[in-house]
Amino acid sequence: MKIDLDPFVNKVLRKVAECELETGIYGRWGKGLEKRTGEPGINPYGCADAANILYTLGHFPGDPQVREKWVRALQSLQDPETGFFTESTHHRIHVTAHCIAALELFDAQPLYPVEGLRHLLAPGGIETFLDQLDWDNPWAASHQGAGCYVGLVLTGEADLAWKDRYFQWLWDECDPESGMHRRGRIQKSREPGSYFPCLAGTFHYLFNMESDHRPLRYPKALIDTCFRIRHDDPFPVDQSWGFAPVDWVYCMTRALRQSGHRYDECREELLDFTRVYLVWVLSGDFEEAHGLNDLHLLFGCLCALAELQSALPGVLITSRPLKLVLDRRPFI
Repeated sequence: MKIDLDPFVNKVLRKVAECELETGIYGRWGKGLEKRTGEPGINPYGCADAANILYTLGHFPGDPQVREKWVRALQSLQDPETGFFTESTHHRIHVTAHCIAALELFDAQPLYPVEGLRHLLAPGGIETFLDQLDWDNPWAASHQGAGCYVGLVLTGEADLAWKDRYFQWLWDECDPESGMHRRGRIQKSREPGSYFPCLAGTFHYLFNMESDHRPLRYPKALIDTCFRIRHDDPFPVDQSWGFAPVDWVYCMTRALRQSGHRYDECREELLDFTRVYLVWVLSGDFEEAHGLNDLHLLFGCLCALAELQSALPGVLITSRPLKLVLDRRPFI
């Protein structure tokens, strides 16, 4: 199986250009959605995800003067007192981590320290924070649990001892039967009665572990969970816009790297996932589909394709190899 993704890539590049307001300054939504969202103009996810998308596609700006404009645009969105970046659709820790991670692509930093996270550096601070997250809503909570790590590590605030504490908590709280977080709190969501939110939450901690080259505690169990979720769970993981597909793919591929568990089955499962997912993606309307008119959701789609291209050599063909931003730094 070989699939030429260049026509899709060209459409993505046109969508990014459509969202450009000035050099380095982007709205989040394409023209088909901008009026419906009621939030035209510069947007933190618009700026960050335009950079993420161009990096993924191998079209990242190289000219120093152009790059400086991008950096200034992102830096201008930070609150100088709290250090947070904010946007209406996500928790401020997620927005902050996402913008700081985008700045890292330019080898740049935010202008101000993230004062709102510094209390987590105190003895017991990060453990208490993780323990008190809303583990009944693990997907949304993981935006904070993973984002705080990025906000402190990528800015140089956290040292090795702090990271060891962070990862020790995750190690201790990994569920042995599912390989997911958190032990004793693995449960179906109310709607649609799915375990997928637990997997999506686990994904956010997993990319921090991968970035710091930390071991997974139960990678074999996580692979078995990925199979169960795709085949026995109501969440349509291979027919979804946004980040859900990469959550599933990344958990499968990275657990496979650390265990080799069910290797041949995993490869066949990833191939089948790719077949189904590409039908969904390539049939999408770039003028109407919400997932193709929102730069944040579109970036999530590209992350899944980048990880699949790496995991299945020779299957997804692009003129410029796709680059997963998570292989450079954590957070999406």
